[in-house]
Amino acid sequence: MYARNVQHTALADVASQPLNRIHWKRRIDLRPQYTGDELLIHYGSPLITQANTVIIPIKVGARDGWTLEGRRGSDGRVLWRQWTDYRLPPHDWVPSFSPALSPTGKLWLPGAAGTLYLRTQLDVRGGVRRQQVVFYGASNYRAKRRAYLTGVFINTPIVSDNAGNVFFGFYVSGPTPLNLQSGIARVADDGTGTWVSAASAASDAAITKVVHNCAPALSNDGNTVYVAVSDGDGLGSGAGYLLALDSHTLTTIAEQRLQDPLSWTDADLNDNGTASPTVGPDGNVYYGVLESSFGSNHARGWLLHFDPMLQPTGAPGAFGWDDTASVVPASLVPSYQGSATYLLMTKYNNYVEAGGDGVNRIAVLDPTDQMVDPISGLSVMREVLTVAGPTPDTDYTSTFPNAVHEWCINTAAVDPVTQSILANNEDGKLYRWDLTTGALSESIVLTPGLGEAYTPTLIGPDGTVYSINNATLFAVGQ
Repeated sequence: MYARNVQHTALADVASQPLNRIHWKRRIDLRPQYTGDELLIHYGSPLITQANTVIIPIKVGARDGWTLEGRRGSDGRVLWRQWTDYRLPPHDWVPSFSPALSPTGKLWLPGAAGTLYLRTQLDVRGGVRRQQVVFYGASNYRAKRRAYLTGVFINTPIVSDNAGNVFFGFYVSGPTPLNLQSGIARVADDGTGTWVSAASAASDAAITKVVHNCAPALSNDGNTVYVAVSDGDGLGSGAGYLLALDSHTLTTIAEQRLQDPLSWTDADLNDNGTASPTVGPDGNVYYGVLESSFGSNHARGWLLHFDPMLQPTGAPGAFGWDDTASVVPASLVPSYQGSATYLLMTKYNNYVEAGGDGVNRIAVLDPTDQMVDPISGLSVMREVLTVAGPTPDTDYTSTFPNAVHEWCINTAAVDPVTQSILANNEDGKLYRWDLTTGALSESIVLTPGLGEAYTPTLIGPDGTVYSINNATLFAVGQ
């Protein structure tokens, strides 16, 4: 699923192959809509079965229309295609269409009207035809189909727990016979569904929805689901809460109003981002937000840090915008001398457009230690390693000579075997960041480069590395 598992750690369990050549590639948007020289579309993460079938979400229309392809990871050969009637919620930047694989062998994909489709036999040609599941009741949907089609939309990636239960956010934009309100849904492995409204879960009538693209995360024992909700309209900014819900009943266990740690006013939970909670091995929860006043932290936002009951703990990270933190076991970084058992990897851009110097980096941070941030003056998570992008950004170098292209990731792949991180850059290249030396040790050209919304990077069971650049999925290896 998004960021590999339901804790969103992005930790692989096999060695990634060397970045020697592109094995195969596939366009994942048949009609991409560019804004000038930028592509502001969040593409859903590919999924990969243990038998190495790569399941690719593909946008087929200019503004909507989605299908899935199952392809052999070894050579990209098509095994099957699966259409869906999914429709996007109201939005600014295009949200992600993000299905999930469950441990029980099912592929769950979003459908229209807040419904799900499931498919099995994913590693053979043809496979089984889809089956539709409706969390608010199939009979209710059939009785007033049009009302639900025009007013109910899945607006987050789907995630699955170890028992095959799936969780997702949904957005309601108009009246329905059941008086559905935007909220969080749970569908059990047998297809039975429950839901709770975002406003009810937060005990705040002003709350309107789950934040677009915010993939729910589960605690390590699977008993708690974490998700962010806001008072936004889907078109940009909002304020709200991080919630901890009972994963069986969706009853609220804890809530925390999300604030900018510099101004102590409401943080911006922006629907144009893809930040999702990350759960660390110790149960601590990390979630990225934008600053309350845009540009006051160079539009980097903050990575907020909570204990399992959502009490603030430790310093924030200095970057949170449109990013889901990845977990790095401390043993992967030989130079690290601290006491933490795990570290966090995040994007670490410093945007010229928001007052920065354009020295865009990625970073490994210590969530148990602090340093003074040179930009905000706030105590933030200590930098363990950082590395800047290697390619000058000529749009800015006349004024900012050290400006480099941004890292365009919303979740990076961490490879414990080779002690490295795989990350995509807007210069059109995929890089390996060697954690033993701190240097970028490998790269491969994917495209000439493009300003784009942020994308996931992942590692398949045979070590192939998958990266998205300019509306194309690339399979890279030796």
